[in-house]
Amino acid sequence: MNKLISTEKKFYYFAYGSCMCPVDLKRTFAENTYPYVIGPGKLKGYRIGFYRYSEKRKCGVLDVVKDPNSTVEGVLYNLPLRLRDRLDEREGVKFDFIKEIHCGVYRPETVEVYSRGELYSGVSTYVVVDKSSQELAPNDWYFNVVLRGAVTCGLSEEYCWKLFEHMYNLQHQKRPKNILAMA
Repeated sequence: MNKLISTEKKFYYFAYGSCMCPVDLKRTFAENTYPYVIGPGKLKGYRIGFYRYSEKRKCGVLDVVKDPNSTVEGVLYNLPLRLRDRLDEREGVKFDFIKEIHCGVYRPETVEVYSRGELYSGVSTYVVVDKSSQELAPNDWYFNVVLRGAVTCGLSEEYCWKLFEHMYNLQHQKRPKNILAMA
């Protein structure tokens, strides 16, 4: 084991979207992230939703919303603290110190995550700041990277199917015709 990796200060991070895929996360950090995977995790009291449109990805992207009757599955990482700023940058975290509010795309939230029979406290995840009033469909690329991460990191088969169905249904829902186009 690399001595640097074993002595670095770390933080727990719960990923539920594209960051579940260690290959996609590697693009952000320019280093292999699979060694930092603890395993599949469960975030109780939340549900997923596609409440943000990403200009970069040109589609709806995942968010978590408090819901006492739901659980979100994802991937629990134990990342080196030196990677925190790049993760915040990837998630569009911005804080207005004068107004003391989050004004970026996502904001960090501290949660508890169950993984491999243990409860992890003080885990960081990200929540959309300005949510859309309705869910927005993911594109095929985002759909595939999210599922690849879910399967690669061992999320339950039942959850993977629910995730697949949710994204598929968003992509194939009937959309109202543009009234202006009919004029």
